[in-house]
Amino acid sequence: MTTPWGDLALTRFPEDPRERLRAWDASDEYLLRHLAEQERPLSGTVVVVGDRWGALVTALAAHRPTQITDSYLTQEATRANLARHGVEPGTVRLLTTQDAPPDRIDVLLVRVPKSLALLEDQLLRLAPGVHEGTVVVGTGMVKEIHTSTLQLFERILGPTRTSLAERKARLIFCTPEPSPERGANPWPYAYTLPDGIGAVSQGTVVNHAGVFCADRLDIGTRFFLGHLPDGKGAQRVVDLGCGNGIVGTAVGLANPEAEVLFVDESFQAVASAEETYRANGVPGHAEFRVGDGMAGVPACTVDLVLSNPPFHSHQATTDATAWRMFTGAERALRPGGELWVIGNRHLGYHVKLRRLFGNSELVAGNPKFVVLRAVKR
Repeated sequence: MTTPWGDLALTRFPEDPRERLRAWDASDEYLLRHLAEQERPLSGTVVVVGDRWGALVTALAAHRPTQITDSYLTQEATRANLARHGVEPGTVRLLTTQDAPPDRIDVLLVRVPKSLALLEDQLLRLAPGVHEGTVVVGTGMVKEIHTSTLQLFERILGPTRTSLAERKARLIFCTPEPSPERGANPWPYAYTLPDGIGAVSQGTVVNHAGVFCADRLDIGTRFFLGHLPDGKGAQRVVDLGCGNGIVGTAVGLANPEAEVLFVDESFQAVASAEETYRANGVPGHAEFRVGDGMAGVPACTVDLVLSNPPFHSHQATTDATAWRMFTGAERALRPGGELWVIGNRHLGYHVKLRRLFGNSELVAGNPKFVVLRAVKR
């Protein structure tokens, strides 16, 4: 990535030489050009929210910024990119969306997230540290910035305007002012599940901002809940890419002897899963882990993996995440252990499972979704 301060070699995480997606985009470059053109240099506490792969904080490392992200993969990419450019550990402060933000913020740079709810939550959490002299600049691709995006900045921080578009990217400029009417933070949000979905019927779901389908049960998960395996006994079960944790919670309620591991790369998701599990009074044992899929789970130690893999990485459509989840599951499963997957019918996950496991069985299907089962031989 070419910046006003030189060229940077940046990678995503996990690093893959076959990866064609870059670790930055035109909106990152636009923001950095704008900052370099300002007569007033960056000073004070610099906070960068939503940096996708550490491109912004790597470029701005001389200003000792604080990065706030919901993504474990982003944190790992940031560490690798900073180390690659000789930035000493501790120069950039790495926080998650679940951590308390800095008490005072002098420069706030926001990479607009895909989730409007996550943006709302983060701006409300950051607002107490913003003062009238804070420089606030947002950035994103044109297709990511909507009227509702600007309205959030305006309601929570102050008057907001946008720049002209450059290479399909746009900047957001916000002038902070006291805003006693910004309202309370509505996140996390809890709701009651419907009947007819097995062990979790009439249960409680807790969603932190940014977690998929935060205000209702999505139709894919509902279909999956109706076709979960009915195994009993002391099983080691993984809810892989757990989201709000409702699938793993259903397993725990149906089989109190099961040990359930909830894993997601989103800090917001794992916090949601833990609160959902606790809210439903599951009697069994559970572990909650933020990480890169099955990495860190010992080989041949798991009986059952349940997953609804994502097929987007930010705005890009890709099956790389699903493939890593499948290969990680195959390694972690004991012989005879099973991977159960739900996905959109058109994604063709059965082909990948047959290639990896040598088998794939259709458990259930409807015009939109399929539930597939693969057994480790």
